[in-house]
Amino acid sequence: MVKRVPEKYQTLGDLVTLTERQLRAAKLSYGHGTLNARDEAAWLVSHAVGLEPDELVESFLRVASQREINRIDSLIRQRINTRKPLAYLVGEAWLSGYKFIVDQRVIVPRSFIAEPLLECFSPWIARPGSVKRILDLCTGSGCLAILAAIAFPKAQVIAVDISKRALTLARKNVKAYGLDRRVKLIESDLYRSLPKQKFDLIISNPPYVDARSMKRLPEEYRREPALALYGGKDGLDLVDRILGDAANYLKNKGNIVIEVGHNRAAFERRYPGMNAIWLDSGDDPDGLVWIESCNLGLT
Repeated sequence: MVKRVPEKYQTLGDLVTLTERQLRAAKLSYGHGTLNARDEAAWLVSHAVGLEPDELVESFLRVASQREINRIDSLIRQRINTRKPLAYLVGEAWLSGYKFIVDQRVIVPRSFIAEPLLECFSPWIARPGSVKRILDLCTGSGCLAILAAIAFPKAQVIAVDISKRALTLARKNVKAYGLDRRVKLIESDLYRSLPKQKFDLIISNPPYVDARSMKRLPEEYRREPALALYGGKDGLDLVDRILGDAANYLKNKGNIVIEVGHNRAAFERRYPGMNAIWLDSGDDPDGLVWIESCNLGLT
């Protein structure tokens, strides 16, 4: 492995190349913060040498110490042998430029909601300052709740999850961003234990992997909690429940956005009369559904 590299592989740039070759040869699966072996190698090396990912390129010519090479070697072996996502091995993940603490209590942050959320869902929300209350269902690591608080600085955010273990980790992320006063974490099965109240905006990245897809998931995805992935036979079990009671929690002229992954066709068959808008997140043009309160029976 890497610890016995020849002298020409002593710079960080060459170590990234060598790491990429080993990851590629191992035929790993990606999608937990990176999409290919090259980006994963850069992330792995940068973490091992104590750099942020965006600092690595300018340090490509720096010579690595033997201790750093040993760390890289260890991470490569763990990544290949365990098939765990790199995010779990290094204890952190990046989403739209923000870093979050992660472990196997939560899925690795990767929601397509993040980018339009940070843009305040423009142009669908005309006055971001009018958004005062936000609900994040199935919060997991708390990443979307935190990004919501950052994007809408005048808003209070309630973040809900059924998993007490996930909320324990989410609390660490909320504290790391100094948002304890604006982001409240509640253990609840969706709305069940949530006090009756109305929100301007509801966001959710619920479990939406359908039964057939669950059977074909790569090993890396099987390292994540199934509770946060499986969405029933057609992937819409949680989506149905979220929409079914949304009218009781959404203000007039409020909005709800849900990530449904590859289930757009199933969603449109289930809700043929709903005037839903499909947001183009860039990476997934069919995965985010935007619904105005008027289409949930509110006026």
